[in-house]
Amino acid sequence: MATADRTRSFMKDVKRVIIKVGTAVVTRHDGRLALGRLGSLCEQVKELNTLEYEVIMVTSGAVGVGRQRLKYRKLVNSSFADLQKPQMELDGKACAAVGQSGLMALYDMLFNQLDVSSSQLLVTDSDFENPNFRERLRETVESLLDLKVVPVFNENDAISTRKAPYEDSSGIFWDNDSLAGLLAIELKADLLVLLSDVDGLYSGPPSEPQSKIIHTYIKEKHHSEITFGDKSRVGRGGMTAKVKAAFVASNSGTPVVITSGFASQSILRVLQGEKIGTLFHKDASLWEPSKDVSAREMAVAARECSRRLQNLSSDERKKILLDVADALEANEDLIRAENEADVLAAQDAGYEKSLVARLTLKPGKIASLAKSIRTLAHMEDPINQILKRTEVAENLVLEKTSCPLGVLLIVFESRPDALVQIASLAIRSGNGLLLKGGKEAMRSNTILHKVITDALPGSVGKRLIGLVTSRDEIADLLKLDDVIDLVIPRGSNKLVSQIKASTKIPVLGHADGVCHVYIDKSADMDIAKRIVMDAKIDYPAACNAMETLLVHKDLIKSPGLDDILISLKTEGVSIYGGPVAHEVLSIPKADSFHHEYSSMACTVEFVDDVQSAIDHIHRYGSAHTDCIVTTDSKVAETFLRQVDSAAVFHNASTRFSDGARFGLGAEVGISTGRIHARGPVGVEGLLTTRW
Repeated sequence: MATADRTRSFMKDVKRVIIKVGTAVVTRHDGRLALGRLGSLCEQVKELNTLEYEVIMVTSGAVGVGRQRLKYRKLVNSSFADLQKPQMELDGKACAAVGQSGLMALYDMLFNQLDVSSSQLLVTDSDFENPNFRERLRETVESLLDLKVVPVFNENDAISTRKAPYEDSSGIFWDNDSLAGLLAIELKADLLVLLSDVDGLYSGPPSEPQSKIIHTYIKEKHHSEITFGDKSRVGRGGMTAKVKAAFVASNSGTPVVITSGFASQSILRVLQGEKIGTLFHKDASLWEPSKDVSAREMAVAARECSRRLQNLSSDERKKILLDVADALEANEDLIRAENEADVLAAQDAGYEKSLVARLTLKPGKIASLAKSIRTLAHMEDPINQILKRTEVAENLVLEKTSCPLGVLLIVFESRPDALVQIASLAIRSGNGLLLKGGKEAMRSNTILHKVITDALPGSVGKRLIGLVTSRDEIADLLKLDDVIDLVIPRGSNKLVSQIKASTKIPVLGHADGVCHVYIDKSADMDIAKRIVMDAKIDYPAACNAMETLLVHKDLIKSPGLDDILISLKTEGVSIYGGPVAHEVLSIPKADSFHHEYSSMACTVEFVDDVQSAIDHIHRYGSAHTDCIVTTDSKVAETFLRQVDSAAVFHNASTRFSDGARFGLGAEVGISTGRIHARGPVGVEGLLTTRW
């Protein structure tokens, strides 16, 4: 489990899981059933069943369902005069009796659609006073699980004689949270998942920016700092009840995770070992990491250092960059040695060649990075530039000036050279920076971070640039929308998608790099060959490498096209065809046009004309970089004007889409979004304005 946190490593041994679904998860704010969430929940249970997990459910919601039904019936049967009278609160036991059948009918229907069998088990507090009942209960559940039937438990509120927990604490269980905890012990579950309407247990109200999610609950540390709010909006429990149930179950040997029932695939992610929700475990205190600096402290320190950096003169900031460039060259042998160790470890671990290629600092790379930093240093100071000046009235002057964004969080995979580029851009733009690289580049990133921060003056502070070394801290950092101003993920589609789904902080970047080269019928085929070979061969793992070659249909039998295809194959490129090219060229059929190979492979397809090429790019492209090869200026203008990508070229390789080649000095990444910055993002993309 690549994404598993070490404190969740026990998940690989989990077989029997109890899932408790709270009323707030089962129902919407208006009290009606949340059919979408229930459907998603049942789909996850189906997948767990398929994966040979033993799944037991405890569900709330009967009272809420019954209340909705009875309110409707009462309204239908009421006269106008009745409606003028004060409305009496409906009896909870009657609501439970009416709602239970409706709730279970819904579960039964959803599970049947997924070819899963479920069963209903209604229990009361007094049932558990009888040892024989407990024994029969265990036997029944074991039989159901052997048959791959999902037992669905609920407290039988219709006939319960017990009072609310805060009025009567003498019971065996008090609500469905404590029932789930009791069943976890009785049925020897390996894991209890308590689904809530928030992401987990927070140090304060989840709506407050200062509140932090507690990923691993340690009573000695967290009990005194937690302030519980009101109970659930619709149920009897709330977070207080969940924590009590979790504490009892975990102390008895069943780990518990409180997590959101609203988040996509939350149960599956818990069982994959991801660090989501709050974990309760009897050995949790043994896992407490000895961190000198928390995620928030790291972000706050970066902001404070960035403000000191902004106070320096332009020449002082320029000197810092020149010192960083010198330090990189002076430590090249040490950097190369650490990088070679990373590359060797990645090869031994069986990583893909494309990842190893991105990881490798090739000969001359350090010198190239140092050169780009010096270029950046000698550029005009981007901070405090007056962009607009207006005298709105006599002696009343309004200025619009450039200023840093604040604190940047960059999450990147594989490429240690990205660390250098991003750090130099942050220094030039006056921003604080937090960096999280992939574990495969740990040695390279660590030495590069040390070399760069050692070159920072004491007046700014080394904590201007923080290096995040643990995956655990990313989840905490993504919650800090009050301290971190922009997140830039550089990596796979999966990485970008996960980050976008996990934070309120603005995210800049691109998920895919499906770049096209279109060869028009008027193209100079010698130029076309040079462009195609550079776009595919120069650096196949790059996001701006060509993935699809579009060719005008009139060139199907041209010698020039044959020469290009033979040259690609000679270089080791695997060529796949779209529906037309597959038939005409007798090459393997591509699985999808929307595919980023990031390797020595590409797709070829024939199109009718330039408009067909544009339509194809809009349908299958990723709005990254696309180019046309043609000698017809009108066709070129049509392509350049209509293709809606961040970078569009005429007779230039897609590899030209790069911050250094654009004269930006360096880049933090390439953005395919339409807000704030687009294309290769240099210093200007890391600035905002103030009036």
